[in-house]
Amino acid sequence: MEAFRQAVVNTLERRLFYIPSFKIYRGVAGLYDYGPPGCAVKSNVLAFWRQHFVLEENMLEVDCPCVTPEVVLKASGHVDKFTDLMVKDEKTGTCYRADHLLKDFCKEKLEKDPKITEEKAAEFKHVIAVLDEFSAEELGSKIKEYGITAPDTKNPLSAPYPFNLMFQTSIGPSGVSPGYMRPETAQGIFVNFKDLYYYNGNKLPFAAAQIGQAFRNEISPRQGLLRVREFTLAEIEHFVDPEDKSHPKFSEVANLEFLMFPRQDQVSGQSARIIHLGEAVSGGIVNNETLGYFIGRVYLFLTYLGIDKERLRFRQHLANEMAHYAADCWDAEIECSYGWIECVGIADRSAYDLRAHTDKSGVPLVAAEKFAEPIEKLVITPVKKELGLAFKGNQKMVVEALEAMEEKEAMEMKATLESKGEVEFQVCTLGKDVTIKKNMVTISKEKKKEHQRVFTPSVIEPSFGIGRIIYCLYEHSFYTRPSKGGDEQLNVFRFPPLVAPIKCTVFPLVQNQQYEEVAKRIAKSLTAAGISYKIDITGTSIGKRYARTDELGVPLAITVDSTTSVTLRERDSKQQIRVSVEEVASVVKEVTDGLNTWNDVLWKYPTHSSAASED
Repeated sequence: MEAFRQAVVNTLERRLFYIPSFKIYRGVAGLYDYGPPGCAVKSNVLAFWRQHFVLEENMLEVDCPCVTPEVVLKASGHVDKFTDLMVKDEKTGTCYRADHLLKDFCKEKLEKDPKITEEKAAEFKHVIAVLDEFSAEELGSKIKEYGITAPDTKNPLSAPYPFNLMFQTSIGPSGVSPGYMRPETAQGIFVNFKDLYYYNGNKLPFAAAQIGQAFRNEISPRQGLLRVREFTLAEIEHFVDPEDKSHPKFSEVANLEFLMFPRQDQVSGQSARIIHLGEAVSGGIVNNETLGYFIGRVYLFLTYLGIDKERLRFRQHLANEMAHYAADCWDAEIECSYGWIECVGIADRSAYDLRAHTDKSGVPLVAAEKFAEPIEKLVITPVKKELGLAFKGNQKMVVEALEAMEEKEAMEMKATLESKGEVEFQVCTLGKDVTIKKNMVTISKEKKKEHQRVFTPSVIEPSFGIGRIIYCLYEHSFYTRPSKGGDEQLNVFRFPPLVAPIKCTVFPLVQNQQYEEVAKRIAKSLTAAGISYKIDITGTSIGKRYARTDELGVPLAITVDSTTSVTLRERDSKQQIRVSVEEVASVVKEVTDGLNTWNDVLWKYPTHSSAASED
């Protein structure tokens, strides 16, 4: 796998898909530049993302600043909780991710230690499985127990301590207004909810989307484009009534079948398996229809791009991975030479984000459902004086718990209070049961002339790591084939036309003024059709020119070998057809736009075979 990865990376860097940033100054870990073909691939992926999600779902697209005031990220929890545990080389001061060092140690022992006992192997596997749950103390204890030292110097390491991954800055010259480079794009959408809801005609559900740069000050970046300090995110926040998470278009994806890895399968040691999406939702494996709909749409998006469906799975978060407020969460994971990599997160975040910003800002980020008729409404009225006497400092938590009761629970409490005079009631925030007496609360159902129900919407969030998707696409598209003479292996990227950086190349067969004029005419018609192309008039053999463009993943090549018709060659099959000069641009457009496949056009035009134009 390492040899394959090195072949891919060498090709990508040599052909300028991407290169380390500030290379002439020896670079900075975790920062990369995209070159011309890399920019084109990224642009094509994002254009398709907009078409597949923003246009298809009629989403509201926004573009918010990268610099974010501290108060926003304080409300979202990033200032206090967006941390990784770090250890330092006690002599050189070099920093490392504590969990990475422990994971690497365990993996190396499992893979390379022939003397390892079954008991020790089981212990190392268990450590890897529960690594995300370890506290700083537990991580430090394991590092000490296993005698793990700094990888480069073998010096002793400090105890693990938290490091906030956000880049801090100040807004304005005074330094009194702290800010951060945003670690995600989502908060810009949440803080604009009120205006977006109004723009959408005060109607739910609706989705807002944003593509933009995010920044995370990784402790020790590695794995190339998979773990970087600046990266492109494409995020969707789909706002929905928490009491109705159905989706009108779910039937369009319900019959999809693909690899899924539910929580119970992971816990019981099973592997991912093919599951019918509709059955996953109806059987409660996936929490709701809207979440299931986006899982299906993400599957289609990734496979259309060229991700191998055999190496794509949707893994459900384990209970210990889930945020306390999340109803359900799945990761689209793609297998590459680094293993299974999370590339898209699809989460039901409940109403946490809008509530957090409502509380901090004082601006209600809510939606309303209007009623045509008066409704019967549950009314819970805690008697605060009696509760205060009974529970003193805990009064507020008891009041909040009573007011948050669902109708069924409240009516059961009312019946018990009327028959027995008191009831045991669990207050989650106190972590215990308390005794509620009849004089402490009144519960009734009344006909109320309410015209609307005001509520905080839930949000379903698909979040796409664009750089990670593109890197996995590079690996899934890469292969080698022998040259004509069989003396060397030629590199090929089998990009679908949808994402290929250049759709077509134009080659005059020989350096000839007439052929070059025809090439210019074809180039003009390709430009008019909106097709990216490259002209190669070097004197090298046509085979070498084909090899150069195959290595860039160009799907089609036009060879000008007469003034009236040309040869059109397809990259993967190397098949060739004869097409007139006037028609060739429209044929290329049909194939690259997906209106026709290569097989569709193959039977329409005569095939071409010539020793001069073979690879």
